[in-house]
Amino acid sequence: MNPLRTPRIASIRGNTGGNAVQISITARQCEVTPGVRQFAQQRLEKLQKYASDIHSVHVIVRHERALHEAEITLRLNGHELVVTQQHAEAGAAIELAADRLEEQLRRHKDRRIDRVQRNGGEKSPNGAAESPTGEDVLADEE
Repeated sequence: MNPLRTPRIASIRGNTGGNAVQISITARQCEVTPGVRQFAQQRLEKLQKYASDIHSVHVIVRHERALHEAEITLRLNGHELVVTQQHAEAGAAIELAADRLEEQLRRHKDRRIDRVQRNGGEKSPNGAAESPTGEDVLADEE
């Protein structure tokens, strides 16, 4: 197998307890240094504060012409966020892509919170909305 196409996988434990997020980094037509890999893992660790249901993060770094292109795919429960950025340096391309992904994830979290608040309470395990007092929302309508 070509060592330039072999993904390296790191497992990161979030601050939510037990879930480990898998981060894989793949380099195509270039080589990513261990320092850049470590930087990418540390930078993507920070995304845990926006969502506790992150399943995996995949980073692909390509070298085309004089630019490095970083593509980051983040998988959540029911969603997939994909961001692509270019820069002359691989680390800078990863940083730009991580910034955009962080912004998307922040907006996604805000939408989740707004949806719960708009429904008048927290979502119960069966998917029905409950009021803060614990009474069913449907009971209030009757």
